[in-house]
Amino acid sequence: MRVVYVSTIERGGPLTHHKLDLLGAAAFWPRLRGADIVHTHDRRAGLYGRIAGRARGAHVIHTLHGLPEEIAGRVGRDDAPDPPGVTRGRIEWLLRGYLPIERALTRLGHVVSPSQALADFMVERGFPAHLLHVIPYGIEPASASGKPEEREALVAGVAANLEYWKGVDVLIEAARLADQPLRIEISGDGSLRGDLELQAREAGVEAHFNGFVSEPLAGIDVLVQPSRADNLPLAVLEAMAAGLPVVGARVGGIPELVADGESGILVPPEDPRALAAALDSLARDRGRLAELGRRGRERVATHFSAEQVGRRTVALYRELCGSST
Repeated sequence: MRVVYVSTIERGGPLTHHKLDLLGAAAFWPRLRGADIVHTHDRRAGLYGRIAGRARGAHVIHTLHGLPEEIAGRVGRDDAPDPPGVTRGRIEWLLRGYLPIERALTRLGHVVSPSQALADFMVERGFPAHLLHVIPYGIEPASASGKPEEREALVAGVAANLEYWKGVDVLIEAARLADQPLRIEISGDGSLRGDLELQAREAGVEAHFNGFVSEPLAGIDVLVQPSRADNLPLAVLEAMAAGLPVVGARVGGIPELVADGESGILVPPEDPRALAAALDSLARDRGRLAELGRRGRERVATHFSAEQVGRRTVALYRELCGSST
């Protein structure tokens, strides 16, 4: 069984520079000779690779890692508001243009969704359920974070792009409302960094903006994922694998990772008071941090190990190669 993975982003840069870059797309063609499975991993690769793979006589699979940010909040959340600054025309194009194109491309082969929430969203919008497969991301075991340090302030970390849909502003407001001492360590960068720094200063919140760092989980007591939209965030998996508890918004695939009350705490999205209450509860009961972290680490080993996910992916390849679809 020969499997060819196709992405338009490689070490040397993008293979295609825009959706109509046919010359760049032609670079895929020689690689697909003799392939049994062509597995694509981004939107442009999904467009060109699936068509070329079928033309080569291969079975094609596309992993849909997520939706465009403007509509991602609708996954598992019917009441999601449109992001600020996005025109209604753009939203309508994504719902009535982009999604039907993805739906049509699905019929060329099969689609893997990392979360059940995203798969349900697609089925509700007419994607063929028999061509969808839920296979989550997997992660290698990590060194346990160890016993939380004894200090006055609880240290909450977030590792994210500083954009609207990641909800870092909700965390800053939660820190302002919290009763217990709280320090925030923010790893990542983005277009809203200046606005968020100003929000933290004006709120009197102790928040450190660290940019992109190699070890965003170092020195924190709890990872916070305050997203307005998310598929299956790797930051949550990494924290759980390291034995860190997670407080996350109940959106997208986050509830599929975090077992509420067992391996972390889930709160409603865009609810800073609920988030503040969750963090206050952990600050008052530091022993619970270690217990939630231990259970999270066990949950990753049981459901999200790289070995298990690899086995499920190979099983799908073998199933397709043994069928006529």
